Amino acid sequence: MATEKKLSGDAGYGCPVEDVRTLSANPQVDPAAEKALRRKQDMRIIPLSAGIYFLCYLDRSNIGNAKVLNASTHHDLLSETGMTNYEYTIALMMVCYSIPEKPGDHVLICQYFLVAYGVFEVPSNILLKKLRPSRWIAFLMFAWGALTIGLGGVHSYAAVTVVRFLLGVFEAGLFPGLVYYLTFWYKTEERSVRVAFILASATLAGAFGGAIAYGVGHMNQASGLSAWRWLFIIEGAPSCVSALFVFFFLPDYPEGAKWLSEEERAVAVQRLSVEGSKGHHNAMTWPDAKETLCDWRLWGHYLVYFGISTPFSSLSLFTPSITAGLGFKDLEAQLMTVPPYAVAYVVQILTSYSADRFNARGLHSAVLATVGAVGFLASAVLPADAYSARYGCLIVAASGAFSCIPPLLGWLSSNIFATASVGLAIALNIGLGGAPGQIIGVFIYKPEEAKSGYPTGHWVNAALLLMVAVGCVMLRLYYGWRNRKLLKAGGAGAEGGDAVRLFKY
Repeated sequence: MATEKKLSGDAGYGCPVEDVRTLSANPQVDPAAEKALRRKQDMRIIPLSAGIYFLCYLDRSNIGNAKVLNASTHHDLLSETGMTNYEYTIALMMVCYSIPEKPGDHVLICQYFLVAYGVFEVPSNILLKKLRPSRWIAFLMFAWGALTIGLGGVHSYAAVTVVRFLLGVFEAGLFPGLVYYLTFWYKTEERSVRVAFILASATLAGAFGGAIAYGVGHMNQASGLSAWRWLFIIEGAPSCVSALFVFFFLPDYPEGAKWLSEEERAVAVQRLSVEGSKGHHNAMTWPDAKETLCDWRLWGHYLVYFGISTPFSSLSLFTPSITAGLGFKDLEAQLMTVPPYAVAYVVQILTSYSADRFNARGLHSAVLATVGAVGFLASAVLPADAYSARYGCLIVAASGAFSCIPPLLGWLSSNIFATASVGLAIALNIGLGGAPGQIIGVFIYKPEEAKSGYPTGHWVNAALLLMVAVGCVMLRLYYGWRNRKLLKAGGAGAEGGDAVRLFKY
């Protein structure tokens, strides 16, 4: 087992405690055995996790397709529920049981959203650990699938808002839960690309969502139901059915994985003895939570994630509306949402592989954030009728914005050294960083700006992505400075390369 030694001086988490950088050599694991184990884990865990998030994202974002599906014949979501564009915006936020009486009430609703997101993200990760990932995730899947089907039967703004709120409650814990789940199975330098495969399933869901909506659009008035109702029913049912599969086949922890041999389980545990979360560890304690909450550098990660969550949220919800504003109508607008997501999928995977390969997650995120910002800037300044050019900019913007996220999440999880707090830090990152960003993402694409090309949304996303790029560079410089201090404190032995557990870039 690895031995530990405390470094004096520099505090590890920004609190007045000893530094927890671990001085140890990694356990000796046969590289061939480790590679074979990793491949076996990948075949079992990653496709299943990606499929889970694919269904989650499909059920979360299909309301954007429902808004414009068959709108020309008034068989769309807004027409049949009597919702205004403002009420639709509120429903997107999944926030409140009560109905706002005037536009100014959105401030109160934003507060409800932040409370709800903060309340459900962190407990969800705690329950994932206590109840086992397979049980908790299966429960979440069945719940959000049933609620999505329920959206097919709504007839009023009140019903849409209540169901969307409940949908948010059960979906809130999934993505931070999956990122936390990977820490039980993979080393830090292996996580970004695997987070990318999971997150990229959202871009696939965006692409498939447009294609599915295009096909379902031809079912309008089948059995007396409008196509948007069929869309919710057809896309919610697979989540309910898949929940049973997840309950029985999603592996929980390597320590008890019966599909691994005894030797493979030993290798899985040994290789993560220093930097992975452990299924047999006790739950997080208050000192663990306090240490994480007091770590100011993690708040830098949360701020960066806030910047990326707005473009991610707004593109997820408004891509069908944006393409409809580029000269495409009805079902054609649904179909034209596919290419931006398809290109973003490929760029996400390649970016994340490179970020892990070269241990440069911060710089990769900075570069891709800049690319996304350029795409949004060009969309904002081009003439409203430059449809082809602005459609190309949408593809560039989506590729840059979506591709930043997996390296950012891998970067965060690889720089949390108290494994009991990994779940809390990931939930705070997505809850505190992501929730405000999602609120902004809901409001920036204003329906009254459709004819002018949605300039407000493009400008806001461009500015936030530039903030992400600057934040990533600053964090990268800070970690470089910290590593130099750690190496100096560790002495000559540390410079050999295997003594000090350094921050990842």
